[in-house]
Amino acid sequence: MEIPEDIRKALSEHPCFCEDAHHTFARIHLPVAPKCNIQCNYCNRKFDCCNESRPGVTSEVLSPQRALEKVRAVKEAIPQLSVVGIAGPGDPLANEDTFTALELIGKEMPGLTLCVSTNGLALPDCAERLRDLNVHFVTVTMNCLDPEIGARIYDAVIFGGKKYSGVEGAAILRDRQLEGIRKCVDLGMLVKINVVMIPGINDSHIPELVRHVRDMGVYIVNILPLIPVEGTKFSDLRAPTPLERKDMMDRCGLDMKMMRHCRQCRADAIGLLGEDRSSEFAHIEGCGLKDCAPNVTFDTELDESKVAVATSDGKTVNSGFGNASEFRIYATDGNTVRFLKTVPIDRSGTVAGKDHRDHIASIIDSLGDCGTVIVEEIGPMPSKILASRGINVVITSGDVNESVRLSRSS
Repeated sequence: MEIPEDIRKALSEHPCFCEDAHHTFARIHLPVAPKCNIQCNYCNRKFDCCNESRPGVTSEVLSPQRALEKVRAVKEAIPQLSVVGIAGPGDPLANEDTFTALELIGKEMPGLTLCVSTNGLALPDCAERLRDLNVHFVTVTMNCLDPEIGARIYDAVIFGGKKYSGVEGAAILRDRQLEGIRKCVDLGMLVKINVVMIPGINDSHIPELVRHVRDMGVYIVNILPLIPVEGTKFSDLRAPTPLERKDMMDRCGLDMKMMRHCRQCRADAIGLLGEDRSSEFAHIEGCGLKDCAPNVTFDTELDESKVAVATSDGKTVNSGFGNASEFRIYATDGNTVRFLKTVPIDRSGTVAGKDHRDHIASIIDSLGDCGTVIVEEIGPMPSKILASRGINVVITSGDVNESVRLSRSS
């Protein structure tokens, strides 16, 4: 692969694309992109999370201007900063703020390398726009070529204003990913493919995928282990063992350059790979850092609503209002669904008379600002109290994600 000299220099200082660089050069991920256009069965975006280290989580969501201010502060504190990336917590290309932030940073600090990580659905429409903003490095998370496999990985694909699922949705995503990768390669951009290795679902298919993207001109492939995350359909699946992942990388490494130093970074990661310093820069006002700890309350997007579900396993609605041991709280925009938290229910109190009514009221209070409650069954008293508070009730025993999604139209 012939790489222009200016991009070759940037490559030598990119900690994700160049293994030697990650010991010396730092990167910053800017969480300016909360919205997503697909729902993966392994992904749960969190916007106010400080205690998890994985893709899709951040302690805050930034406006483009605040993102610029953060880069200024980090650049001053970490002189070896070389790369500014946007990787979420949703999909960067589904958020206009991504492009605004890239433009602001590129104009003020042209010496920094800009990169984007995407699921690829919108990439065909955005490749030239990214190139014009001097984005020369693009990562696409692509987990399969076979839509039958994709149907097991992706719960929903939002394209052209419509929601697709199953094989149809997976095929649309696959075709858009391939078209976007091809465009980026033709534009002279370096492309990295991230593949989430999911034992029993796509692992046997990965070598074929790697050979295919190699033939398209992709620069490097990164095989990531599945992280089973609470609140997702894959929460009960196992991650590949380190040996299984190493064997897969060794096998695919015969055909393609492998990234072996990935740390599966947060959407707000800062510093050297493996030495995240994002907590040091959690809140910035103007061009300076605040000494006090953050008070983060941003856990839903403007077009999302909160839903409480009586479920014991996060998969099916299987508890009634009065006998639920816990409620799981979700955020939905009618297309994608995000798990927020679990609310345990104290069932030790008396369930008769005034005590019963007080108990029901305390359960409703614990659900916070949820506008909808989804249960398998419910009695007349809780129904009446919920209605008096303007909270919708949905009675079903169906799939949790689909029930939450449909609650927007009920």
